[in-house]
Amino acid sequence: MDKVIPDPPYNVSKPFSDQQITENLLKDEAAVQRALNHYLDPKPDKKKPRAKRHTSTIFTVAKGIDTETLLAQAYETLASANIMVSDLAFSLDGPKRNTALAVQQMISLGELVVDRALDNLET
Repeated sequence: MDKVIPDPPYNVSKPFSDQQITENLLKDEAAVQRALNHYLDPKPDKKKPRAKRHTSTIFTVAKGIDTETLLAQAYETLASANIMVSDLAFSLDGPKRNTALAVQQMISLGELVVDRALDNLET
C-alpha cells in the first residue's frame, strides 16, 4: 500500500509573516546591543575605589639624555617597526593585510614627525 503522507511530514505550520520576522530581528538586535553594552561598556562600580595607575619601572629611560639622542632613538625604533610590519603585511592576505598596512602607515607618520623634530633641533 502506498503512503499518502510523506515521511517525515511537510511543515504544516503557518509560516511567519514579514511583520513577525521583523519583530524577531528587532528583539535579537536589542539583545545583542544590551550584551555588547554590558561587556564592552561597563558602568564603573561606585562602591569600589579605582586603582591608581602606576608607571612600570621595568623599562626606564635614563634622566639627563639630550632631546636629540632621544628623538634619534625613537626614529630608529619606528624605522625598525616599519620594516617589521611591512614584512608581516606582505605575508598576509585580505583584511589582516590591510590592517597591517594601516599600522605601517601610522608608523611612517610617526617617523615623519620625529624626523621633523630632529630637523627643528638642528636649526
